[in-house]
Amino acid sequence: MDARLIICDDETPPTSGSGVTSIFEPDSPPAREIRELGLLVLGICAAIFLVVQGLLVVAIVRGVRARKQADAAGETGEPVQLHGSVPIEVAWTVIPVIIVFVLTLVTIRTIRDIDLTSPPEGALEVVVVGHQWWWEFRYPDPDGDPTREVVVANELHVPAGRPIWLRLESADVIHSFWVPRLAGKTDLIPGRTNNTWFEAERVGLYLGQCAEYCGTQHAHMLLRVYADEPAEFDRWLESQRAPAVDDASVERGRRVFAQYACLNCHTIAGTSDGMFGPNLTHLASRNTIGSGFIPFDRENLKAWINDPQALKPGCNMPALKLDDRELDDVVDYLMTLR
Repeated sequence: MDARLIICDDETPPTSGSGVTSIFEPDSPPAREIRELGLLVLGICAAIFLVVQGLLVVAIVRGVRARKQADAAGETGEPVQLHGSVPIEVAWTVIPVIIVFVLTLVTIRTIRDIDLTSPPEGALEVVVVGHQWWWEFRYPDPDGDPTREVVVANELHVPAGRPIWLRLESADVIHSFWVPRLAGKTDLIPGRTNNTWFEAERVGLYLGQCAEYCGTQHAHMLLRVYADEPAEFDRWLESQRAPAVDDASVERGRRVFAQYACLNCHTIAGTSDGMFGPNLTHLASRNTIGSGFIPFDRENLKAWINDPQALKPGCNMPALKLDDRELDDVVDYLMTLR
C-alpha cells in the first residue's frame, strides 16, 4: 500500500477539543494562565511595533519634505546631523528596561500560579515516557501494586474535572510534551524527571505534539488526550487492566507474533514483556497507530506491519516481510486485542 494514500481523517465525533490546537482556546487552568501571559506579551509587542513603525513613517515623510524644500532653495549637501541627544538616549534605555521588568514580573507570577513543585490536591498521577517517535503513558496503581499498573501508547485517557499530574521522562533523546489547550510545553530530558499538570474542564479530544526536534520522525510524534466522564474513565482503566483476549481462532497469529520476535519489543499482558516498542495489550481499542498520524483500521494496521518504513521512515520497527497468510493471521490476532 502506498504510504501517501494513508491520511489521518479524524472520525472522532466532534467534541470540545477535536482538531483544535490553539493556545487561545484553553480548557485547563495552566493553559489559561499561559494564554493570558501570551496575550499580554503580544499586546506589548504590537504596541512597540506600531510606535516604531509610526515614528519611521514620520521620519520618512519629514525627510522627503525637507529634501524637497532644500532642492527648491538650491541647497546641496547633507541635511542637519544630530548627535548625542540626551532625551532620546534616556528614552531608548529607560523604556526597554521598564518593559523587560514588567514582562519579568508577569512571567514570575504565571510560573507561581501554575506551580509545578507539587501535585494539586486529588491529582491522578501519570508517568509519560518519550521514545523516538512515540509516547508511553503509565498509570501506577494507587496502592503500589505493580501488577495493576496500566501501560498504553500515544493515547492518554484522563477524567475530566480532575487534576492530572504528569511525571515526564525520556528513554532516549530530549522530547517535549505539549497539548496547547491543556498544558504548556515541558521538556522530557534523559536521566531527569520533569513535572507538569493540567485539568481538562470539558469532556473531549485534545491534540498534542512533541514540541522539541527529536529526529527523523519528530513531525509524526503526535499524541491524543481523551478527557472522559469520570465514570467512563474508571471503566476504561479497568478494561485496560484486563488480560489480552485469548481466542483459539487467532492462535496462528499469536504464533507468528512469537516466531518473528515481535514479543522482544512489544508487551502484551500475559504473553510478552518487550520494552522497546509500544504496549499492544489493548491495541484494537485505540483510534490511531504510528503515534497518532494513521487512523486505526485493519488495512492500515496491515500496511504498517508489512512495511512500517514506508509509512514512517526512520522508525525503529523493521519490515518483517511476512507472506500474505502470515500477515493476515497476525492482523487477525492483533485486532482481537481490545
